[in-house]
This record gives sequence, structure tokens and C-alpha cells, in this order.
Amino acid sequence: MAIWTKTLQDCLSKVCSGRNDCVHFDGHSSLEYFTQWLRPLNLAYLFTPTAVVRPKTAAEVSAVVKCAAQAGVKVQAKSGGHSYGNYGLGGQDGSISVDLRNFQDVWVNTSASSWQAHIGAGGKLGDIDEKLAPHKRAFAHGICPGVGIGGHATIGGLGPMSRMWGSCLDHVEEVEVVTADGRILRASNTQNSDLFWALRGAGASFGIITKFVMKTHPEPVQVVDYIYNFQYSHLDEMVDFFIGWQNLVADPNLDRRLGTEFTLHPLGARVSATWYGTEAEFKKSGIFDRLPSGNDSIAIREDTWIGHLYKAAQKEALKLGDIPNPFYARSLGFTRRDLLSRAQTKELFQWVDSAPKGTLAWFIIFDASGGKVADVATNATAYAHRDKSFFYQSYAINVLKVSSRTKAFLDHFHQKLLSYLPADELHGTYPGYVDPYLANGQQEYWMSNLPALEAIKTRWDPNDVFHNPQSVRPLPKKSE
Repeated sequence: MAIWTKTLQDCLSKVCSGRNDCVHFDGHSSLEYFTQWLRPLNLAYLFTPTAVVRPKTAAEVSAVVKCAAQAGVKVQAKSGGHSYGNYGLGGQDGSISVDLRNFQDVWVNTSASSWQAHIGAGGKLGDIDEKLAPHKRAFAHGICPGVGIGGHATIGGLGPMSRMWGSCLDHVEEVEVVTADGRILRASNTQNSDLFWALRGAGASFGIITKFVMKTHPEPVQVVDYIYNFQYSHLDEMVDFFIGWQNLVADPNLDRRLGTEFTLHPLGARVSATWYGTEAEFKKSGIFDRLPSGNDSIAIREDTWIGHLYKAAQKEALKLGDIPNPFYARSLGFTRRDLLSRAQTKELFQWVDSAPKGTLAWFIIFDASGGKVADVATNATAYAHRDKSFFYQSYAINVLKVSSRTKAFLDHFHQKLLSYLPADELHGTYPGYVDPYLANGQQEYWMSNLPALEAIKTRWDPNDVFHNPQSVRPLPKKSE
């Protein structure tokens, strides 16, 4: 139940100085509140925050956090709002959601040799790319343009260019952050370094970042996109296709200019690859010869950097995109020790082909990782999945409600994958693929880094002001 008191209402209204576009309370629930203020991405997880606040300055964010702490109400920041569990809205009734939509400034320091970009935490990836384009600069991130940098750069931020440049959070050099006591601080490797360590991988548990300072790279001159499709009628070829793809992405010497994914979908399978260079360089690398090929459909397209981003965004919109829907998702990480055999892959694909699904809108995606991401030590940031060769994520969408049959389909697929992996290991999953049904999300998301995160949480947020259902918890208080 939402915690809505006149004291809290008065406190937040004072922060907003009477602006009617600044705060909306649960006590005034309406269609406008749901569609314009809440706008949850996943309609399968509906709840009501006490209030949604849209501050304009870091000082206003600080005041909101102080109001919440005094009232004993939990707080979460919302950037693009793409959390699978709607954690930007708190992930539960009674929280305060701090909507950072007013923090979208992007400034590039062209006078510095580092070409740092200063980016507001409410900026969306597509908008940021457009603002960096005139400077011909870029950094690694995912391909969905509506994703907000605030969550993306604090939980991981993987995308096709990550093998070449690292994860999005690996580009963060400094942040402006509001802490649980309402202070506005700078955090970097030299200032508040323990907090900076935690914010790069578990940011929602430790503060509200209002600004990022990011390192950038010269944008690639050319980009090549490769797409190849298979139908289920070619099952044996499709199995060989996956095994070839799996062996390719598990190769530690694979050229880092390649990003690639393998997708199962209602009509069969597709492999897509992105090469950051020319088509001639792609073919000369030998990777093209290692990718499976056949006669269903092959497309190789050379494009500019910005053209590639636009086309990738269009492709992503055909899947989940920015449209609110009820959906269900599962995920898992794979190291080189976890590779599937041909027999396991065939059994898995045969089962997928025949299993009842309850919906025609489902995808099972295997995304390559490694490369530059793996160059960073596991304990260098809070992000704990440096050893993963690839991740899988599945999701299924339904217009009205995700049925028990659809959930059973994805759950069974997940359990079959787990049955192929060593039973005595914690495999873990990418924290950006939020799964509210995990029995112990904290261990799955942060693995060996969790004890250090709990200690830092205890130091910076002992009362657990920044909280969602799977956030890092402070250590239990010692009895007097």
C-alpha cells in the first residue's frame, strides 16, 4: 500500500515550488497518472508508487531524497524506464520514483584530448548518439534508442560494440551523485572511490546519478551488418549453425570488431553480426568463412555509423522497443566452460519447435560478450560477469496478459539449459535483464562482488533508502 501522508506531500510540494509538472501523488490516481507519469514498460508488474517527482536540478533531487528519508519511504531513479520489473518506479507499492527526464543535456569537451562527454542521467541512447554525431564521437552501449543512460551505464550497458570498446559502464570516468543523506557529491577513481566502484554495476542501490562524464571514441568510418536466417524445417542445419556460432564467440582470439547474436523466433533462427570496419576488412578477417551460411537468406550491408544506428533501432523496435506490454523474461550467462554440445543443442531446438508457447510474440536471444569486456578484472567494478562468452535472454509478449502456458514455455527452456550446465556452480545473469522471479537476485546479479557491495551499502546507505525488490541490502545492524 502506498505511503501517502500530508507531511510527505507538503515536503515534496515545497521542493517543487508549486510547479504543476513536478510531482504527482498516488492520492490523485487517474488515467493521466498511469499513462503520463507512471508509464510502466512491463504491464505484467503493476504497482503504485507514493509519488512520481520530476526535479530539474541536483539540488531538487537532494531535497526529494531528504523528504523520502524523513518519511521512511524508499526511493528509485527512473531514466528511460526500461527495467523489466519496472524498478525505476520502485518495483513495489509505496516508493518514490525520481523521474530524470529533465536531465538530458549532452556536452562534449572538444578542447580536451580525452574528448569527454558530459551527459545528463535522463538522456536516452538514441538522443545521445545524435548529439555526439556532429563531433564524430561514440561510446559502447545497447541498440534500443529509448533506453536511458542512467540505468544503462550503472548496471552494465552491453551492446554489439562492447566486444570492441567494453561495456557502457567501462566508459564512465566520473559522476555527480545524490547520496542517501541528500549530499551532492562527485565520485570517480580518486573521489569517493568505493562509492564509484559500486555505482558502476549496482547504481540503483547506492544513489541517484544526475550527470555522467564519459570517455568517447572516434566513431567507426564504416559498419557492416550481416544477417542470415534458418527455418525449423532445416533443423540439423540450424543446430550446426548454432554450434558454429557458439564456437566462434567462445574463441578468445576472435577479432573484437565483431558483435553478434543468435536468435530463436517463431519462424526459425537468425544470426546477425555487426562488423565495425569495411566489408573488405570483414571478409579478409576470415570471420565470414566461420559463420554458417546456406540458401535461406543472406544479407551483407555496408553503412555509415549513424546509418547503422538508425537501422539497428528500427530492428529493435520489432521486438520489445518502447511500447508498454505485459511480458515475461528469463536469462543466464555462459562461460567457455558452459558450451552446449551438438546433442544438447539438437534436443533443445527440437523441444522449442514442438513446445506449446501460448503466444506468437517470443524471442530467445544469445548475445556475444567477451573481448574488451573481459580485459577488466571481475573486482575492478561492481559488474561481475567479465568471464561470460555470451548471455541468453528470452522474452514473450502478450497484448492482454502473459499466460501460464507462456511462462511455462520460457521456464522450461531455462531449466533445460541449466540441466546442461555444472550443477555445483552459480552461473549468474546480466543484471540488466531484471528477473523478479529469481530466488536470490543479488547473488545472481553480482556474484563474487556481492559481499563488497553489501559493505559499501552499509557505509553509504545503512537505512536502505535506495531500494527495490532485488537491490543490494545493507548488512544487519549489530545489536547494542
